[in-house]
Amino acid sequence: MKQMTLEKITAACGGSYTGPQEAFAKEITGAAQDSRKIQPGFLFFAVKGERVDGHSYIPAVFAKGAACCVCETLPEHPAGPCIQVPSTLQALKDIAEYYRSTLTIPIVGITGSVGKTSTKEMIAAVLSQRFSTLKTEGNLNNEIGLPLTLLQIQDSHEAAVVEMGISDFGEMHRLSKMARPNICVFTNIGLCHLECLKDRDGILRAKTEMFDFAQPGAKVIANGDDDKLITLKETRTPAPAFFGMSPEQDLYADQVENLGLDGIRCRITDGCQEITVTIPIPGMHMVYNALAGTAVGLSLGLSWEEIKAGIESLTPVSGRNHLIHTEKWTILDDCYNANPVSMRASLDVLSNALGRKVAILGDMGELGTHEKLLHYNVGCHAVDAGIDVLLLAGELSREMERGARAKNPGQAVRWFASREELMAALPLLLTRGDSILVKASHFMHFEEIVKALRQEI
Repeated sequence: MKQMTLEKITAACGGSYTGPQEAFAKEITGAAQDSRKIQPGFLFFAVKGERVDGHSYIPAVFAKGAACCVCETLPEHPAGPCIQVPSTLQALKDIAEYYRSTLTIPIVGITGSVGKTSTKEMIAAVLSQRFSTLKTEGNLNNEIGLPLTLLQIQDSHEAAVVEMGISDFGEMHRLSKMARPNICVFTNIGLCHLECLKDRDGILRAKTEMFDFAQPGAKVIANGDDDKLITLKETRTPAPAFFGMSPEQDLYADQVENLGLDGIRCRITDGCQEITVTIPIPGMHMVYNALAGTAVGLSLGLSWEEIKAGIESLTPVSGRNHLIHTEKWTILDDCYNANPVSMRASLDVLSNALGRKVAILGDMGELGTHEKLLHYNVGCHAVDAGIDVLLLAGELSREMERGARAKNPGQAVRWFASREELMAALPLLLTRGDSILVKASHFMHFEEIVKALRQEI
């Protein structure tokens, strides 16, 4: 944070300041709601969670040098300045919104059903060729993560790339009010968070709440191959810049060459200029990410050469199509999260492998009333993708087994009731030279499987 005094912060959140008057003009150096991340000069947000109440950590953060605490209940004898507010979470959002209003750097907001994190990484890699670029850490893309990301912007930053993730109506409205993006990027409209959003039309409506507080004249960049996003052509003025795999799009890719699990090569062109790039992460979805990165780069004045360098400098994020080579096998670590669209995409990535293709899959969450059918369809898709062996865990993944067997009665597939049972059987089910995909929703904790595979069971 820059030039944010306790006086400005108190005013921004409508709080009540308690502390030495001379500290009121003190500038803070950063912000956190996790006491473990507090550094000297930081602002601490004492958030009451389901399991942990941040107020209990106020003495500890002052001992670590925190400049001030934002809290709902004042400690009896605070060791430093405090700002009391009715809601710490709302104060966090209000402060981030005010701070954003003081910034002049371009902010790129990214949303979509699938691919937000990998697209964010791609865009940041491209922009970093010219600008000092802040990006969302991990997937801190919700109503806590986004404001904390905005508060990380320093004087040295020249651009920021932020993820904006939602699961219900109204959330994107509130996220956009804080981020006020200069560029709005939409990756796709898929099947996720159906419990609240009901269908893809609902998802489109919820995602496009980003326009509610986008900067005047904000640029819109969208996947033109998505049948829902292409409808923005009729509803937005000026029309978005569309990318895709067809020359009908403003920016498109062709001459795609599969390099196996080591990546993918393609040509990207706007019909006038072009680059041939080697994307160092496998999967057709990475071509779309590269197109999004190119579109954003061009909109901010980068040269085609800078964009090519940025795309080719990309490194994978742990837990998201992270390729791991061991002496025994190759692991495609995509275990952070899962939904039907990302499951199919990851299976398509695995289909590029040169050896035996093994998919270790688990349950997907938050799919609503059609969850069984959506799991069943993933099993069918695994067969269509040419996966040699399916190893499944979790109650809903039983439907994947049914789908795979219905599609191909001879498909090699094993189902286990739990992750632990599957892990116990792995030594007898895997062979040297296998290419192994590991993917499930985060609550399945499939990172334990990746850990075991890296240790070669």
